[in-house]
Amino acid sequence: MTHRLTPSQPGIAARNPLTLALQAATLALAAATALPTLAQVAEPAASVKKSYNIPAGPLGHALSTFAMEAGVLLSFDPALAANKQTQGLRGEYGVQDGFSVLLAGSGLSLVRQADGSYSLQAITGAAAAQLPTVQISSSYEPLNAGVSGNRRVVSQQDIEHIQANDLEDVFRKTPSVAVGGSVAIAEKVYVRGLEDALLNVTIDGATQAGVLFHHAGRLSIEPELLKQVEVHAGAGVATDGPGALGGAIRFTTKDPEDLLRPGERFGALVKGGYFDNTEGYKASVNVFGQLNDDWSGMATVAKSDNDAITDGNGTELGGTESEQDMGYAKLVGKLTDSQTVRLSYDLRVDDGIRAQRPQWVISDWNPGYPLKIERNTTNLGYQLNPVDNPFLNLEATLYNTRAKLQQNVIGRWGIYNGISESQGINLRNTTQLSAHELIYGAEYRDDIVNAGPETNTNAEEEKGTVVGFFVQDLYQVTDKLLLSAGVRYDDYELTDTNDKEFEADGFSPNVGASYQLTPSLSVNASYAEALRGRQTMETFLLDSRMNDPALEAEESENTEVGFEYYREAFGFSGTFYRSRIDNAINDQRIPVNGVPRWVFRNIGDIETEGFDLRVSYDWTQVQVGLSYSDFESELVSDEGDLKLNAYDHGALGNTIGNTWTADLAYQVTDTLELGWNGRLVESLENIRTSAGTVDKDGYAVHDIYAQWFVTPDFNVTFTVKNLFDKYYIDHATNGSFEHIPGYEGIVGLSEPGRDLRLTLSWRI
Repeated sequence: MTHRLTPSQPGIAARNPLTLALQAATLALAAATALPTLAQVAEPAASVKKSYNIPAGPLGHALSTFAMEAGVLLSFDPALAANKQTQGLRGEYGVQDGFSVLLAGSGLSLVRQADGSYSLQAITGAAAAQLPTVQISSSYEPLNAGVSGNRRVVSQQDIEHIQANDLEDVFRKTPSVAVGGSVAIAEKVYVRGLEDALLNVTIDGATQAGVLFHHAGRLSIEPELLKQVEVHAGAGVATDGPGALGGAIRFTTKDPEDLLRPGERFGALVKGGYFDNTEGYKASVNVFGQLNDDWSGMATVAKSDNDAITDGNGTELGGTESEQDMGYAKLVGKLTDSQTVRLSYDLRVDDGIRAQRPQWVISDWNPGYPLKIERNTTNLGYQLNPVDNPFLNLEATLYNTRAKLQQNVIGRWGIYNGISESQGINLRNTTQLSAHELIYGAEYRDDIVNAGPETNTNAEEEKGTVVGFFVQDLYQVTDKLLLSAGVRYDDYELTDTNDKEFEADGFSPNVGASYQLTPSLSVNASYAEALRGRQTMETFLLDSRMNDPALEAEESENTEVGFEYYREAFGFSGTFYRSRIDNAINDQRIPVNGVPRWVFRNIGDIETEGFDLRVSYDWTQVQVGLSYSDFESELVSDEGDLKLNAYDHGALGNTIGNTWTADLAYQVTDTLELGWNGRLVESLENIRTSAGTVDKDGYAVHDIYAQWFVTPDFNVTFTVKNLFDKYYIDHATNGSFEHIPGYEGIVGLSEPGRDLRLTLSWRI
């Protein structure tokens, strides 16, 4: 990797040549014909999830490709699919869920035959009114996706089962992801111990850049809107975006077509939920429909109101009351058979009395004040995908995201504001060349952050830009060997609040491969680099911090090896990784011209190594799974090696104990599903911080749920979170420093105790 950085230096020499590693994932060669296929390989359980990337186009061709890759037998009359199109399939799906997405709006339904094969039939009025069957997501989730590293997907069904109300709920079952903060406005997301500020995070392609306040979380999204969430841990492929030092998180929201039933023109979904722990409620109304043959739309409004959280000791936590309001609208238009446009607007507001530093408990040194955070995103997407042109599958995204945090520090400086705004455009095209799939494009983002009192919210300001170009090639060498190679070039510019200018640019290559050793076993490895130049400072620090003129760009390297074993209903997969972030940037108090100042400077290198394992088994009606994540992250510097901790290394990372997650799902009947999820985090001792040594107690938390489709249009979901009313502080939250003299009252928020949640959903 090379980069240029000013004003500190003119350049840095290129690194040593890349080392090639081998990487694995079970992949089948897609069919190149539009005729229906009879595809049969070693048949997996129907609910097993696999990763698919089937482009939009003729329905018959897409169904045939999916059947071949899924390893199932599909037969149908070509006339049924004639002149029908599909939006394609991208992400991880089970067999029936994948077919459902491809068949959405086609007027066709899937029929499972007695011998396990599938066929199609046209939907009639009576068939459309049949009681929906509960589809259990398989517990088998491969840790490796192609050659792109450790990738996990949180499905819409996972989000609904837990009745997710915040990000901690969304990532409850993902052991390599931890969320701390207890209350939504303070939540921070950590992937392999690295904070989300080191990741590239997008919502429908719109980058969520900027940090408002280091004690508050920077990510905010309504779980009700989510279709799925992808987590790419570690620097990976060129398409992960600029600055993805620790990986990427991609939130994808629902389309109107995801809510409409086959043959349906309009519909509405009304939900009401009750949360016992906070004596709170959540209500939402979602209307959606086909405006005409080419245009569809949806609009959602949601509101939640919660009293203070009660933890497992029965203590009510001040500063955790909240009111949240959300509005969302999306319009999808089919301009021509090959052109689709999507326009969406998302608004989310959180308002309440919070601790001045929201991740800590309210105390004499950390009183409660009114705090409000608001985020809105406007997103315009365009896709051009002619069905008869394998060279053209163009996607363009134009977005604007604005976030504002307002805190009223009564009796001191009063109302103070932090504002972050990002505008950008992403362009990418996918070209199919025989055995190659080539993805290439460009990205541009403009960031501006401001801070100041109510009388002058622009008193402080920083501006930054990043321009990126990328190319990624997937090469199916043989039916057993898949190679991947890519590179991106990023150019960063920043003018900070002190009018100092910083520039950095460089290349970030990646390479990998996967090989199918046997029909059941594949192995893989990959190597990737990422670069991030200096970006805008968090808004609440603009008036008190400065940048070191000698700042160097942050660079990361990530090496992974893994395997995936699948035989009949048994799955076992693992990933082993080692990563390093050079020149990590954080603020330190040092003398500047003889005066102590807080300065952002390169404080050392972050080294992480660990592994993830996943084992599962799927019976006909029962699926069980067990996952394990084990890693260590250390800051290596001239001052000695330190485990990352949120107290000293804000916006960098945290130390989290070895994590186990277990899940069980039982389909009692076609309309009733029961499940259990468990999360166990092992204790940590003697973590050195600048204040002293701290410990983190281990904990085990259990959740259960039941989902019952009472009628085709009415279902009930009942969830109990923290079933045994466990008291604990999540390891992703600042721990307790109260045992250290002078640090009384400095302790992170504990998590909620037992919480009974009931949601009623009515389809109109």
